[in-house]
Amino acid sequence: MAYRQTPAVEARLQDNRSRILQAARALVGEGGWKEAQVASVAAAAGIATGTVYRYFPSKAELFAEVLSAVSQREVDVLADIADSGGAALGRLHSAVATFVRRAMRNPRLAYALIAEPCDKEIDEARLTYRAAISEVVRSIIEAGQASKEVRPDVRPDIAATVIVGGFMEGLIGPLSPLSRQQHQDTEAYRREVAQLADQIAALACTSVAVPAATVKPLHRRAS
Repeated sequence: MAYRQTPAVEARLQDNRSRILQAARALVGEGGWKEAQVASVAAAAGIATGTVYRYFPSKAELFAEVLSAVSQREVDVLADIADSGGAALGRLHSAVATFVRRAMRNPRLAYALIAEPCDKEIDEARLTYRAAISEVVRSIIEAGQASKEVRPDVRPDIAATVIVGGFMEGLIGPLSPLSRQQHQDTEAYRREVAQLADQIAALACTSVAVPAATVKPLHRRAS
């Protein structure tokens, strides 16, 4: 007769897995991929190091799942904005600005997700994440072309890739551990983040918006 796990055992195993992922995410948020070692994750989760490997065969697989889980939440937030209705350029601005603001809430974690050197498995998860965000942006651009807000001469997939690459590249400096220390509890910092988010979003929108009609100046005759 095959052994079947009891509900209590299944719940305990799931709890251990959740604690491992939560501990790993917290450590990445504090010091990036290099500082988050399996032994540290185990200690933070309150379990033995060997137990971590029962759930995740390698450090790379553990942190690839951490990246995937955090990234999916960001994709879901942007997808909600894309589906919210209203002007396409307004949705594009909101999506990009929201991404920037959310990244700046935890700069160290966001830097690890976007730009920090990492193992191949983690980088593959990162590329999947960027592709998913690009797909959301592509859907907004296509809607903007249908409503004639967005230039018809751009390919939506290429434009989306350029926009996503642009706003992520624009965040590397502000998120980098080498930059000055941010003070997230100050009003000045919140204003800086709001300005950064608005400027990056405005540039993204300008890159695909239909140019405003050119108004030719009137030349008066000399009297």
